[in-house]
Order: sequence, then C-alpha cells, then structure tokens
Amino acid sequence: MIFIKKLNRSATHGLTLVVLVGSLLAGCSGDERAAAGEAPRLAGVQPPPAAPVTVNAAGLPDFSPLVESFGPAVINVSTVARATGRGGLPGLDPSDPMYEFFERFGFGMPRGPRPPVRGEGSGFLVSPDGYILTNAHVVEGASEVTVRMTDRREYLAEVVGIDERTDVAVLKVDASELPYVRLGDPKSLKVGEWVVAIGSPFGFENSVTAGIVSAKARSLPGDAYTPFIQTDVAVNPGNSGGPLFNLRGEVVGINSQIYSRTGGYQGVSFAIPIDVAVSVRDQLIEHGRVKRGRIGVTIQDVNQALADSFGLDRPRGALVSSVERKGPADEAGIRPGDVILGVGEQAVEASGDLPPLVAEVEPGTSVEFEIWRDGKSRRVAVEVGEVEEEGGSERQPASDNSQTGKLGLTVRTLSSNEQRRLDTDGKLLVEDVEGPAALAGVEPGDVLIAVNGKPVDSLADLRREIDRSRATVALLLQRGEGQIYVPVRIG
Repeated sequence: MIFIKKLNRSATHGLTLVVLVGSLLAGCSGDERAAAGEAPRLAGVQPPPAAPVTVNAAGLPDFSPLVESFGPAVINVSTVARATGRGGLPGLDPSDPMYEFFERFGFGMPRGPRPPVRGEGSGFLVSPDGYILTNAHVVEGASEVTVRMTDRREYLAEVVGIDERTDVAVLKVDASELPYVRLGDPKSLKVGEWVVAIGSPFGFENSVTAGIVSAKARSLPGDAYTPFIQTDVAVNPGNSGGPLFNLRGEVVGINSQIYSRTGGYQGVSFAIPIDVAVSVRDQLIEHGRVKRGRIGVTIQDVNQALADSFGLDRPRGALVSSVERKGPADEAGIRPGDVILGVGEQAVEASGDLPPLVAEVEPGTSVEFEIWRDGKSRRVAVEVGEVEEEGGSERQPASDNSQTGKLGLTVRTLSSNEQRRLDTDGKLLVEDVEGPAALAGVEPGDVLIAVNGKPVDSLADLRREIDRSRATVALLLQRGEGQIYVPVRIG
C-alpha cells in the first residue's frame, strides 16, 4: 500500500511518527529574491550574503560553506500538547481490542490525567527580529512551543498564525539580531539541480542531507493549493518544517511530506515552494488570516481521449465538470464542458495548476480566463470570489509571551458560516482554556465579544486590550443564547 504521510512531530516515547519532507528550488536575481523574501512587516531587512556551494578536488559539490553560513538560522522546534482522555493500561496499546475490555472493568493503571504529549520538528528564521517559518502540522494543537538555536539558546515562541491548507505556520520569538536565511525563487528551479535539507530528524539537530530536484509542481491528494517540489533528499521524522536550500544558499522550499509504502523515507520527498510560504506568511502577519480566491467550479484532467473529443491539439488545461450555481464562474458564463487553458498570463497545463493560480488572486479582482469551447479559444472575465475558511486559517494565542497567554486563552477567528450558525455578532471563538481564564470560569466554545466593554473583532484587538489592562479584565462572552461578563485576573 502506498500512502502520503504528513508528520507533525516525532514523539519522544518512540519513533512511531515519521516526518514528511520535500524539496527546494533554484536561485534568482537579487531584485527578485528581495521581492520574494521580504514581507511588508519585514520591509528594510537586508538578507545575509549568498553562500554559493563550491566544487572540491574530486569535482563534487562541497556544501560546507552553505551549512556554516545558514545552519545557525535553522532551529529545533519542541512542542507540548495537552493529552486527552484518561490514564492508560501498562503493556497494552489503546488500539488493541482488549484495551477497552480491561479499562471498562477497572484493570491496569489508576485512572487519571495523561502526561503531556511532546514532539519535535524543525523551522528556520526569516528575519533578525525573530520571525520563523515551519509546518502547520508541527505546531498544530500545541499548548507550548519552544525553539532552540544551534548555540543552545532557547526561546518560548508565539504562534502568529497557521494555515492548514498550505501546511505553513509563522512563529515569533522575542529576540533581536538573530541569524536568518536568504530566500530564493522556486520558479527558476530546474529539475536535476542539487538541493540541501537541514533539520532535526529524530531530534538530531542541524542534520544535513543532499539530493536533487526530481520534479516540480506536483499535486498531492488534499493539497490543492500547493504545487509541491519533489526531491530525493533524505528526510525523516523531525525534518518537517526545515528549509531546503539551492546551491546559492537560498531557501527554496519547506520540507513537508514523504511518499512511502512503509511510512519511512523511500527516496520521494516533497517541499512547499518558498514563494507560497512567503505569501502565507505575509497575510498571517498583516491580517491574521489567509485570503484565497475561488471561482466555484469542479475540474478534472484532460487526457488524450478528451483532448481529441474537444478538438485540442494535445492534452492540456482543466476540464470544467460542474459549475456552482450563482458562483463567480457561473456569473461569468463559464459552463460544464469548457476547458480552462489560462488564468491571466499564466498557462494551465494540468488541472492541478488551476487551484493555486486562482487562490493567489485577491478576492474581488476581475481576471481574464482563457477557455476552450466549441473548438476555439476565447477569453472570459471572472470576478474572483473568496474561499470560506471553515474553522479559520489561524490558531493564535492571545498573548505576546507564550502559547497560553496572560489569560490562558487560545482563540481563533470565526468564519462567516460559523457566525450564522451560532447566531452571534462575536468574531472570536474560545478553543482552549487554562490558567486564570479557566479559574474564572471561561469555557471552550464561548464566543468572545468584548474586553472591558470594548468590542474585539480580531486577535490584534484582543491582544491590544489585554495589554492595556492592569490586574483584571472583564470579558463579555456569549454562551449558548445568553451573554455573561466574566472577570479574569491577568496571570
């Protein structure tokens, strides 16, 4: 059986979780690199000089200059997550059919809270003031995130935001003058180029592996918005979230997944292109969430038989199999049977090319689509809509200092669908509670409406009002059909 596995972290109690990883991309011009590598919040930051790989006496690449220059910017990510359920039974795995029998009749260990779940992954600094990129699955569900530098310094990290659709997360540590990487241009990457991965497989920090780019723009099941880079670089549990470098010493990808029959590395790895990650980073930093375009169509690949039937010169494009009623494509006149050949100036060679191209369009923007209909090409203007994020694209603690925050709250933004379902004007949902908030009676599922009488519509609003408060804050919560004020003493 072949499966694609996404490994968020390697468990400390056993090497049962395998980290999935990817590949990298080639370099580009200095101006292009600066454009690709700098987010609005990081404007003015100058990247360190490139560290090109040299060739040794045997004619083979020498990666040591790259590792010496940028290895210190690669960090180990340690997470702590709260375990769910009750205490376990010695010698029995919870999946064992006998586990439930013995537990039901009271055999085995005393019941009680389970110890925290600990995990490890990788990440890398993208600015000297502490912004870090990693995989979303590395920090998903973590109540505490710690990053460790190669010089053994450790920092508690704030989760600025995560985007599950691209598996990208942004962390922030309170420090300055930190080492950081140089970002490259994945689009100039060539299949067959050497690439280098640095990460923490099985907790072995700053391990270096090398290989070549095997393919570009791979579509994987469940990852419609990411054109993955495929490599044969060896990656293992703990490598997830680490950087993939080209021979110029530029990061071109984030190691994310592997394709395997066994769950372990078998020579096929996948990385998130760094330009995709940078776009997500910018939006999470600036807006707290990721906006994506949508047009409301279901598509499929065009094979030779379909190309022949539609009169195409060769199999290409994305065949529209259905159109959402009153959606953007429907309003523009696109109909089932059309073949989408391009978005703006970008060609659509395969159906997997279309979702990321549409997703990167600002919602509300009108874009020309090239479609094939009745044996000829035509252009149609479509006003792109926005993807509704069920459950939100972010998970962010209400704190500047730690995952749990001054109040012990973990909140996220409600989607418009959730607001309608809950019949609330509130924008923030309480996902987890501990510390002062738990003692005060705040509960998961509460909708946070105001702090000290001032409405809070975003995580930034919440953080600002908490920072302005002194010893106690008054939270206005919606619980069920009623509202209640809960005073919480700041921790």
